[in-house]
Amino acid sequence: MTIDLYYINGSAPCRAVLLAAKALGIDLNLKYLDLMKGEHLTPEFIQINPQHTIPTLVDNGFVLWESRAIMAYLVSQYGKDDSLYPKDPKQRAVVDQRLYFDLGTLYARYAEYYYPVYFGSGTFEPAKLERIKEAFNFLNVFLENQEFAAGNNLTIADFALISTVSTFEASGFDISPYPNVLNWCKKVKTTAPGYEEANEKNLLVFKQMIEQIMKNK
Repeated sequence: MTIDLYYINGSAPCRAVLLAAKALGIDLNLKYLDLMKGEHLTPEFIQINPQHTIPTLVDNGFVLWESRAIMAYLVSQYGKDDSLYPKDPKQRAVVDQRLYFDLGTLYARYAEYYYPVYFGSGTFEPAKLERIKEAFNFLNVFLENQEFAAGNNLTIADFALISTVSTFEASGFDISPYPNVLNWCKKVKTTAPGYEEANEKNLLVFKQMIEQIMKNK
């Protein structure tokens, strides 16, 4: 069985998929795409994924992109149980809500604040920083009186969110004003299988890239 993952190691969505694969004991065949060289825009890759986004999964001819969908698929297809993505409708709905919160709010607000500066000629806008703080306040409330993002068990929602939150940390955002987020971070970092290899090591690549970009501005 060969499962290909087209990825870049610094990407938060890619790191989330790597965390899910580690938790499931899946060895992915990693195919690095250098976005700076336009390798995601080649005719060969566009034929696989017309949106030319990463991560992109190819499992025996089955192609899927969008990291949260990929994680859900991997658990449903290869999980020994449903603990990472529960089949119970109410439990799954909470996991889905947290995933959508990461996609549409937390990660989106990271992108709108940092990316115009990192990858363009924009400046850090205070109003956008306030929106980030609001999102962290939401997450802090979600984590009240529970150990993980969607309850008291590790799920794929934790993989998505920790990839995003750690990216904020790598960019210098202080999470200490959010005690529930801070405690949850520490717990996920010590309990998620293969965290160091899947996220921390690759996060360092992202941090070094950003530091180099900012140095050259």
